[in-house]
Amino acid sequence: MLEEIQAVITELAEQTKPSVVNLFPIPSVGRLREGPGERTPNASGSGSGLIVDSEGHIVTNNHVIGDATEIEVRFSDKTKLIAHVIGKDADTDLAVLKVTTDRPLPSARFGDSAGVKVGQWVLAVGNPFGLDRTVTLGVVSGIGRENINLSRYENFIQTDASINPGNSGGPLFNLRGEVIGINTAIINFAQGIGFAIPSNMAKQVIEQLLAKGKVVRGWLGVGIQPLTAELAKKFGVAEGEGVLVNDVFEKDPAALAGIKPGDVIVRIDGAVVDSPNKLSRLIATLTPGATSKIEIVRDLKHLTMDVPLTERRDTTVVASISQQGEKLGARLGLDLQDLTATLAEKFKLSESKGVLIAKVEPNSLAQAEGLREGDLIKEVNRREVFSVGDFTLAIARARHGDTLLLRVLRENRAFYVVLKSSD
Repeated sequence: MLEEIQAVITELAEQTKPSVVNLFPIPSVGRLREGPGERTPNASGSGSGLIVDSEGHIVTNNHVIGDATEIEVRFSDKTKLIAHVIGKDADTDLAVLKVTTDRPLPSARFGDSAGVKVGQWVLAVGNPFGLDRTVTLGVVSGIGRENINLSRYENFIQTDASINPGNSGGPLFNLRGEVIGINTAIINFAQGIGFAIPSNMAKQVIEQLLAKGKVVRGWLGVGIQPLTAELAKKFGVAEGEGVLVNDVFEKDPAALAGIKPGDVIVRIDGAVVDSPNKLSRLIATLTPGATSKIEIVRDLKHLTMDVPLTERRDTTVVASISQQGEKLGARLGLDLQDLTATLAEKFKLSESKGVLIAKVEPNSLAQAEGLREGDLIKEVNRREVFSVGDFTLAIARARHGDTLLLRVLRENRAFYVVLKSSD
């Protein structure tokens, strides 16, 4: 049985290696080039690539090619060609190249990454440290990895198949010889932790880059933040159930459809939303002009809205603020004043009314929750406040020991924060 398994893996390695190439970006300035043979025979490659069709299209990581417009490609038969960049997408760290050739090239076939399971065997092929077409075997260690801070849209497959510098842009195969991921990164200080972009995400990006030279994504027009335990309690949902809308941009799709700050988005077209990253990724997979069904929780009621999306012009704003509830003191620790035109200009605020934080006392609960000078308080416990008097009245309504839900603007980006006394 072991010999049969070994035979399957060796045959798979032989089948997959020809579709993997070694890439050497060519600097566009400051260097004269006579041809592909200029480099020394044992020069380390900058990365790997995968031939995706017989016509010579190659996918790799965007960070592998950088600003280069021409890339030297070394094939498994030792031939070399110059590739030109067809398109790049920094948001997923993918790029498509094209070589001109008079012969069909050996290409790989893509599999369905939605069916990938933790524990299944995978094969990584690449060119680590210039060692051409190195094959490593491992398992899928995790799926749906995000918040790795490698790219804007993250949904990585984690693997322990050995991945080293030079593997970036190379394929991750299943045992059927199908590409289920594009290797993109390793954790330098750890062993056996590598990440691959799922094949379904890669296929969608490749198709758009081939058709348009760029990727066009849907745009909702909201600022969002994750739901902590305290925020979830305030908005009547379970922790991690949905994503909190902290801002809605005027005249954008969400605003036109009636979505409001304080709404919790729980599903998009039936898909569960449990993190800001997932919401951004789901919206980004939709094309401008598409109508998305967005389910929200508002005042403990579930509502579904049809939202026609426009083209993304900027990233969805995700507000992040430190949460250290266990260290909070019993007092707010805020010095407040009414917003003036001079103060609005100083703190880069486009608002004309609101309660400005002039000072945050050291070691106060406000400081522990990340509030700082120049923040503008717009709501207290879901009630708008336009002056210090409004703020004082809102605080007076709260019972002793209650938490305070604040909606805050910082340089015109909104977020919610809960101030919780220790008693």
